Amino acid sequence: MNEALPPSATVALSTDQLEAFVVALGIGLLIGLERERVASARAGLRTFGLVGLFGALTAFLGQHLGSVAPLVAGMLLVGVTIIAAHVRQPDPEDPGTTSVTALLVCYSLGALTWYGHLRLASMLAVGITVLLYFKTELKGIAARLTPKDWRSMLQFSVLSLVILPILPDQDYGPYGALNPHQIWLMVVLVAGVSLAGYAALQLAGARYGAPLVGILGGLVSSTATTLVYARNARPQAGTESMAALVILLANLVMLVRVTAIGAALAPAVLQPLSWVVGPALVLGLTALAVNWRQLATGGAVPLPTTTNPTELKTALGFGLLYGAVLFASAWLSDRVGNQGLYAVALASGLTDIDAISLSSLRLHAVGKISENVAATVIGLAMLANLGFKASLAFIVGGRELGLKVLIGMGAVAIGLALGIGAIHL
Repeated sequence: MNEALPPSATVALSTDQLEAFVVALGIGLLIGLERERVASARAGLRTFGLVGLFGALTAFLGQHLGSVAPLVAGMLLVGVTIIAAHVRQPDPEDPGTTSVTALLVCYSLGALTWYGHLRLASMLAVGITVLLYFKTELKGIAARLTPKDWRSMLQFSVLSLVILPILPDQDYGPYGALNPHQIWLMVVLVAGVSLAGYAALQLAGARYGAPLVGILGGLVSSTATTLVYARNARPQAGTESMAALVILLANLVMLVRVTAIGAALAPAVLQPLSWVVGPALVLGLTALAVNWRQLATGGAVPLPTTTNPTELKTALGFGLLYGAVLFASAWLSDRVGNQGLYAVALASGLTDIDAISLSSLRLHAVGKISENVAATVIGLAMLANLGFKASLAFIVGGRELGLKVLIGMGAVAIGLALGIGAIHL
C-alpha cells in the first residue's frame, strides 16, 4: 500500500509557473522547427522542445532544492549528449558546432523562463531563430565586406565601447558647457547613424534605383550625395532632372534624420521642431512628387562616397567642432541673447548641421534655452545648410542643374521659414 507524501513534500504550481513550462516548451519547438531544415543536424523539433522543457525543469528542481547543481548537471548532460551524437555520426561538411550551441542556448532559455523572464527568453528565442535561418544570407554579407568595412565596424567599437566609458561625465569650462562624456556621446551617435546608412547603402547598392540611393545617401551624408550627383550630372546631358530630384530627396532625409535625433535626445523639442520641419517636408515632397516620373533612369546610379565617420581623426574633428560650437553658443547666448545663438546657427550650419543641432539640444537639456529657441536654431541651421548645397549644385553641376535644385530647395526653405515663424507667433 502506497503511503501519501507528507504535506512538506508536495509542490503546488501556480498559473505563472505552469506558463513558464509552456513557454519553455514553445521556445524549444520554435528553434527546433528551424533546425529541422538542416539535414545534418542531430537535433530537431522534438529534441529542442524537450531540451527547452528540461531547462525549466532543472531550474525548478534547483530552486526547490536550494542548489544550482541540477541546473549545471543538466547543461553538462545536454552538451555531452549532443556532442556524442555528432561523434557517432560525423558529417565532414558540418562539424555541428551551431547545433550544439543552439541546443545549450535553448536549455538556458528554458531555465530563464522558470525564473520569471518569459518576455526576455521569448525575444531571445526569436532572435536566435532568425540568426539560424539566415545563415546563407549572413555568410553572403560577410563575404562582401571589404577591409574598409571591417575597419569601420572595429573603429566604431573603439569609439563607443572603449573611449566613451572612460570619459568623465562632468561639466567643465565657463558656463559648464563642456562635458567630455556628453560630447563624445554625440560623436558616437552621429558616427553610428552615418555608419548604419553607409552599411545599408553598400548592401542595397545601385540596383534598386536612384530613389533608394538618395534616401540612404541622405542618411550617410546629404552633402556628399549632393556633390556626387552634381559632379555626375555635368558631363551627362539629360540627367539633370534625375540628379536634382535625388539631391532633393537626400536633403529631405536630412531633415527627418535631424528631427529623429532631436526627438531621441530632447523629446520636449519634438513639438516645436515638428512645426518647423513639417511645412518644409510637405512643400519638399510636393516638389518631389510633381516630377517623380523623371527619377526613372536606365543608366548606372553613382553611389556617394564619404569619409569614414568612425575614423579616429574624423571623430576627433567632429568632437572638437561640436565642443567649439557648444561653447560659442553658450557664450553668445549669455552675452547677446538668442540673437547670438541664431548667428552661430547660420554660420556653422553652412557646412555642418549636426554640430549646431546637437549643441542646441544640449543647451536645452541643461536649461539654458527653451525648446522653441532650440527648434529655431536647428531650423536656421537647416536653412543655411540648404543654401550651401544649392550653391554647390550650381558651382559643380552647372546652371541647368542648379536651377532645378533651387526650385526644390527653395520650396523646402520656404517651409522652414514658415515653420520658424509659426512657433514665434
